Amino acid sequence: MKNGIIYIIGLMLLFACEDVVDVDLPEVEPKLIVDGLLRVDKSQEFVNVEIRMKETTNYFDENLPTQVENAVITYGKPLNGDIFESLAFCSLAEREPGSGVYIPDPNFSSDQRIRTSVVEPGMVFILELTHKGKTYYAQTEYAPTVPIDNLEQGDDTLFDEEETEVVVTFTDDPDRDDFYVFDFGFGEFLTVEDQFFQGQEFQFSYFYDDSLTTGQDITVSILGATQDFYNYMDLVIEQTTNNGGVFQTPVATARGNVFDITGLDNIDIFDNVERPNDFALGYFAVVQTYSSTLTIE
Repeated sequence: MKNGIIYIIGLMLLFACEDVVDVDLPEVEPKLIVDGLLRVDKSQEFVNVEIRMKETTNYFDENLPTQVENAVITYGKPLNGDIFESLAFCSLAEREPGSGVYIPDPNFSSDQRIRTSVVEPGMVFILELTHKGKTYYAQTEYAPTVPIDNLEQGDDTLFDEEETEVVVTFTDDPDRDDFYVFDFGFGEFLTVEDQFFQGQEFQFSYFYDDSLTTGQDITVSILGATQDFYNYMDLVIEQTTNNGGVFQTPVATARGNVFDITGLDNIDIFDNVERPNDFALGYFAVVQTYSSTLTIE
């Protein structure tokens, strides 16, 4: 009987210790997220323009698609300062209501798609959009790249026997300083610069943490990058894990190139050096890409 009473008292004390703790999280002003990575595949007739707009929500909540009042991409080759040669425009419209995905407006009076044949080194692209009464501006230069020479499966492992090694080989362009972003799928990216192999063939191994199955196809892409985009991706990769993509949950400290220029009358200071908190999350980049597919053995 005494043992039974002690047991019951112990259970009562155990359940009495289960208190619900409410944590008051600070109110955070929602920020616009711009997933504006445009990949230029020269084997295709048009650039695949898809810009995803989202807005941050409260802590632990999923970021939701949002709509912009207007969005346009301006592009051309600069001749002198702000003067452009053959300036062209691409007006954007939401692909489906509520999707937050913006594509060249199919209902515009003229074809708004961007032909890959006109995209060349030195071309500058400018994204301007309006979201909830605020005007945003992003500028980037087209970043060319080189193809993947060879992609093969290796036998080595780094930390775990379940890892899968892929060996990537490419040859750097000797006439320019290149920055690369490799997309290994599954939200996994890697940044590489040519500082130590200028103009040479370069080979490296990448290890997939998750076990890949025999017969599974994986696609590896090499993306060109400006130095600013390379630095941004390098920072984001360090701060994120495999969460569905580096633009899925942008880190607030990783500042991109989309700035809030509302009320500014001098576009020369569009980067908001005097307004450090006025920017959107994400990045706008236009990069050349090559892809190679490998079947896991």
